[in-house]
Amino acid sequence: MKIQENSVVSIHYTLKGEDGAVLDTSDGGEPLNYLQGAGNIIPGLEDALLDKAIGEEVNVTVQPKEGYGEIIPELIQKMPTDAFSGIDKIEVGMEFQAQTESGGVQYVVVTAVEDDGITIDGNHALAGKVLNFEVKIEAVREASEEEIAHGHVH
Repeated sequence: MKIQENSVVSIHYTLKGEDGAVLDTSDGGEPLNYLQGAGNIIPGLEDALLDKAIGEEVNVTVQPKEGYGEIIPELIQKMPTDAFSGIDKIEVGMEFQAQTESGGVQYVVVTAVEDDGITIDGNHALAGKVLNFEVKIEAVREASEEEIAHGHVH
């Protein structure tokens, strides 16, 4: 069976950055399961796997636009230190939830701590990056009506 819209797909993958460094892998663990066409994985990878079959190995390079998007400069901002009151020590790499103007939740990471403020970044960690995937298709099956209705694998 080939991967089509509404297929449940199991893959093993290794994700590398442009420099060849491994950023993530399923090697040694459980395969990643997703519902084709439901947006469960980034568009560039999902598109590359369409019409592939069990056992196929696919190497695909995904540009930022089809991955986690370009870096949005407006999501990087310097905040006054007192905006983090009640926290003993702020360090680079710390993650926080911030409330958006519309009342939603935005995840941010601290990228700089300086005397005049703390810089936070709300972009995805892989935004703006070219991603190189090595994928092996382990299984493909038709999705159940419930999986299709819920938009994810059960």
